[in-house]
Amino acid sequence: MQRAIQFVTFRRLEVASITHSTVFLALLICAFALGKPEPETFILGMTHGVMWITMSLVCIVAARMRIIPFWLAVTISVLGGLGPFLGSLGFVLIERRRGRGEWPSAPIVTR
Repeated sequence: MQRAIQFVTFRRLEVASITHSTVFLALLICAFALGKPEPETFILGMTHGVMWITMSLVCIVAARMRIIPFWLAVTISVLGGLGPFLGSLGFVLIERRRGRGEWPSAPIVTR
């Protein structure tokens, strides 16, 4: 378990979130613009569902480890099933604030 937790970093979560958003966008395009081709729609739907569950669990752990802020973990966990774009946007906003020096590098959340 400890080894798996060491694998969780801000950058890896950000990449996973953007990948999840890309999969979800592809699912929307398949479902609404391309007339629900099978098995593509099924595969993208399953991928989105598994990624959402995995991202939710990992982000809750990451928030407890102070890798990401609590509000971002909640956004990904609660809203990620309907649209992971907000989670990806949260990562981008934190990166921009870090670049301007408005956000601490690590840990993000302090007590």
